[in-house]
Amino acid sequence: MTILGIESSCDETSAAIVEEGVVLSNVVQGQVEVHAEYGGVVPELASRAHIHNIYPVVSEALQRAGRQAAQLTAIAVTAGPGLIGGLLVGLSVAKGLALALQKPLLGIHHMEGHLMSPFLRRVGEAESGCTFPFVALLVSGGHSLLLHAEAFGVYTLLGQTRDDAAGEAFDKGARLLGLSYPGGPAIAALAEGGDRQAIRFPRAWLDRQRFDFSFSGLKTALRTHLLSHPPGDDRQAARDIAASYQEALVEVLVEKSLAACRAVGCRRLLVAGGVGANQRLRQLLQERASPRIAVFAPPLSFCTDNGAMIALAAAERLQRGARHDAALTVRPRWPLSELPPVPVGQQKVTLVR
Repeated sequence: MTILGIESSCDETSAAIVEEGVVLSNVVQGQVEVHAEYGGVVPELASRAHIHNIYPVVSEALQRAGRQAAQLTAIAVTAGPGLIGGLLVGLSVAKGLALALQKPLLGIHHMEGHLMSPFLRRVGEAESGCTFPFVALLVSGGHSLLLHAEAFGVYTLLGQTRDDAAGEAFDKGARLLGLSYPGGPAIAALAEGGDRQAIRFPRAWLDRQRFDFSFSGLKTALRTHLLSHPPGDDRQAARDIAASYQEALVEVLVEKSLAACRAVGCRRLLVAGGVGANQRLRQLLQERASPRIAVFAPPLSFCTDNGAMIALAAAERLQRGARHDAALTVRPRWPLSELPPVPVGQQKVTLVR
């Protein structure tokens, strides 16, 4: 089973070839230089960049994998959620290829792709050891949620952000600090050598019995602090602010995730998404989870949006009897509760609060 996966839901154009669960190629073309001066993703510019990048990215993915398009078993594409322009670019190319090659086409939910990221492995690599069930912390620029993944296609929503996603909080915090885009890596770099306890920024715990997130108040606290205590040319003061802000953000993610594991009685925790690449988040999870809860995180290249995770999710659905979807359309807003059922007698995807 050889799957071409295409991902274009936000600001990264990616295509990958996954064969029998092994990643033969995974090409990602980012757009940092396109959006840097705006401090965030501009949807119209992202769409235009996808149009420019997608054919070279797909061609390179096939070339690196050493496969011809005719050898593909199926084509998978992110159908949502995401920015409508980028989704349409990916779907248009995927539909054209599927029609020309007479191959099955599958539309994949972006977050289900991230759920599959710990199972990705390259040629010669051992399996990660992650198995269902697990609790998943999916954190990126557009999403922050906790899921209980009991099996493939059986997902229970435990909590989500009530306002800004974690990645958005990093981006906007970086802009307040005068740092470059993307904000997560910029804040993490500045936080090196900083005192994490220098400023006691607020932690939004909300209802302790629930697992929702809120980061809007943290951003406001940072802005208020900078107005009254601007670091100016004091580099150490800037490091302390960045380290304290990052700590406030990741500590809530960590504590909520571990509490969710305890609540559902799960001993495995997955962290994925762009923010899942944050080293302080990974470090704090390992410190506070061990030895009761095993923490799994995909390699950094598979944390951010990529075509390999889309291809692997499609392979799982194909193995369970999913069929070609000629009428596939994009869904910029697509709740996991509306995922199609997992075929062949498997339980329908569920999502409850």
